[in-house]
Formats: sequence, C-alpha cells, structure tokens
Amino acid sequence: MKGVVLAGTSSGVGKTVATLATIRALQQAGHEVQPAKAGPDFIDPSHHAQVAGTPSRTLDTWLSGTDGCRRNYHRGEGDVCVVEGVMGLYDGDVSSTAAVAAALDLPVVLVVDASAGMESVAATALGFRAYVDEVDVDVDVAGVLAQRAHGGRHERGIRDALPDGLAYIGRVPPREGLEIPDRHLGLHMGDEAPVDEDALDSAAEHVRVDRLLELARPARRPTAGSTADPSATEDDGRPTVAVAHDDAFRFVYPATLERLRALADVTTFAPVAGDSLPDCDAVYLPGGYPERHAATLSSAPALASLADRAADGLPVLGECGGLMALSRSIRTVDGDEYPMAGVLPADVRLHDRYQALDHVELRATADGPTATTDTSLRGHEFHYSSATPDADARFAFELLRGDGITDGMDGLTEYRTVGTYCHCHAASGAFDRLVGVAAATD
Repeated sequence: MKGVVLAGTSSGVGKTVATLATIRALQQAGHEVQPAKAGPDFIDPSHHAQVAGTPSRTLDTWLSGTDGCRRNYHRGEGDVCVVEGVMGLYDGDVSSTAAVAAALDLPVVLVVDASAGMESVAATALGFRAYVDEVDVDVDVAGVLAQRAHGGRHERGIRDALPDGLAYIGRVPPREGLEIPDRHLGLHMGDEAPVDEDALDSAAEHVRVDRLLELARPARRPTAGSTADPSATEDDGRPTVAVAHDDAFRFVYPATLERLRALADVTTFAPVAGDSLPDCDAVYLPGGYPERHAATLSSAPALASLADRAADGLPVLGECGGLMALSRSIRTVDGDEYPMAGVLPADVRLHDRYQALDHVELRATADGPTATTDTSLRGHEFHYSSATPDADARFAFELLRGDGITDGMDGLTEYRTVGTYCHCHAASGAFDRLVGVAAATD
C-alpha cells in the first residue's frame, strides 16, 4: 500500500477538506483508499470514513511509538493510503505530522491556503521544505496542494512559481458545500454534517492523481520481531465486553475495537435508544457527547442497571463522556442539571471553553480494573467539562503528563469502576487488563 501525507501550514488551513477531495479523486481513478489521521482525533476520521467507506487509522508516534505507528498503518487495507496531518507540519511537542511522516518514510504534500496568494504559495512551501534542516526529523516535503485556489491565472501563478522538487498536485476550489461546520471539540462528525457530494466530486476533478501517485511510496514496516498485538483467545470461555455506541458514546478508535475483539467477545448497545445493558462481563463507555443527550440518558434503562451491576463488582471503564455518564449529574452550560448513573462520587459541569487538550500519561497508584500498581498508560484528553469529586474520592492514577480530573490525579474509582478523562491508547494495556479482570470474575 503506497501512501502520502497531507500536511497543513497551520490549523484551519483546510486539511480535512483537501484530504476528502484527494480520497474522492483517487476513488474516481479506480483506487481503493485507506484514510488515516496523524495525532489523536475522532472527528476528522469520521469524515474520512464517510467518504472512503472504511475506518480511518490513527497514527501517533508518542502514543504507540514508531513501530506501533507503523503497525497501525499496515493494518489498513487498500492500495493507496492518504494520511491527514495534525495542526501545521512541524507543530506538536511530542507527535507532530512531521514525526509521523518520518516514522513511515512517506512523502509530504503541503496544503497551503492560496485564497490570497500565488507566488507566495511557492515561497511558503519552499520555506517548509527548507526548515527540515533546522529540526531533528527527516521529512520529504515533495508537493503542494493549493487550498481555496481558483483556476486560470490564479492556478498558473501558483504552479509556475513552484521550484524543482516541489510537485504541483492540484487545487481545491473555493465552493459552497465544501466547508464543515464547527462546534465545541472541533468539526461536526462525518455523519452529522457530511460534505456535499456534488461539491466534493467537483473539487476532486482538480486533484492531479497522476502526480500524487508518482510521489506516493510504500511505508516503512515495523522492526522485525516487534509486536504489541494481543493474541487471540479461544472462543470458549472468552469474556463478553459491552461497548456503548450511539450518538452519546461515539469516540472509539478502530484499533481499540480490534484489540478488544482479539481478546473477548464484543457486543454493543445504545443507551440513548433505550437499549438495556447486555449480559456481559465488563463494560466500556467511550467518549462522546453525553451532554447533548443528558435528558434522555438520565432515564436510560442501561444506566440504571449499570449502577446496580457496578455496585456488584462488574468491571467498568468510562472515558471522558463515559466518566460523565458514570457521575452523579451533568450540568450544561445553560445551567440545566440531569442525574446520571451515580456510580462515581462526582458532579460534572460543562463549560464554553475547553478545559484540557494534551497527550496524557498516567501511573497507577494501586491494582485496578485497567492497570496494576505503578503501570503507566498513555492516551490523550480533550474535554469541555470539569468533574468535581467528593473530598474523600479515590483515584486510580497520578498524572505524569496532562490535566486529568483534579490535583494531578485521574481515574476516579469506585467498586471496580474507573472513570477517566484520558482516552487510553489501544496498546497501552488498559483494555488488556479490563478483559483480564473480566475473565477472572466469578
């Protein structure tokens, strides 16, 4: 599978739309496209999946290491992989787009906002190409995709100004229907606000697939013998993990589900739709938007039975939105308060500004359902809520990096339930431990 990285000059330059146009152009040329995203993100990949028809892979060198990044890439299917970058090419203190491109040894096509420039687009791209000499990362900036560029003289001015070694990959024209609306946590999800199909088809016509494929190349493979993949267990005696999946709980990485399915039987349920909690040995409540469905969740039968099952010792992991649903209550930015499952001794409040955004590293303070004492877990956090725990609340983790819940702690715990603002990486060990605890439960 050949690949290429679409990197921006900054956040907001239009990387996601450029990525979708490139995916569609490749599809129109008869290729099977595997989308991917550099850095932790649930929202941009949902747009990739909407267009490509297959889940997007998450590539992050800090979360999974160089070999883990390569393994996740090679789990993809297709003949061409399009990797969307995060922020600007060199931005990010621990896992930049440049680091991902270097780990995979893939060429970079720079997405440049050309709405108010022509020759200056070439100057910008040349600067990004030259800057590699100033950083400790080997990046091949090989092409330019002009975002919000008109045809005719505008396009010729951009194309003709590019020096040798910087290929012109085409343009994404400014057109109604190509913008994705924002809300807190970023863009709307792919199935909520998909890009207009006609506009996307039209934009794809201006992406030069032939030049893109000339640049694309196979990614570097993991080091021989290195592995972090779980061993599949026999079907007999496998525990069952129930995963919440609906409009309130939708932030789940494909790699996480793959890992769970290798170790356990996975069943999904939709609390917002009124599903009952399935017969299971453990529960995973991923992140999402529980505040948007708080009124429905407050009377959801799944949350009511989850409170009883948790008190009986059922292993439960709630991440971000899952933490919110496991708390006593959620207070919205409008001041409306709704009762939740009440498993964890805390109340949650939504804010109109994000409260944390970072990679996270946790160290377990005791044996629990997601880690053993002194084990470190890696993940990320991005949330607009804050949780206020009781004064005597217990925590499963101390923070080595990140903000967590309060006072350098994360993983509010009660019974065998853990609620954390950290979205744990699939290979961090949290899900292996959850399945192991579930399997050992009588």
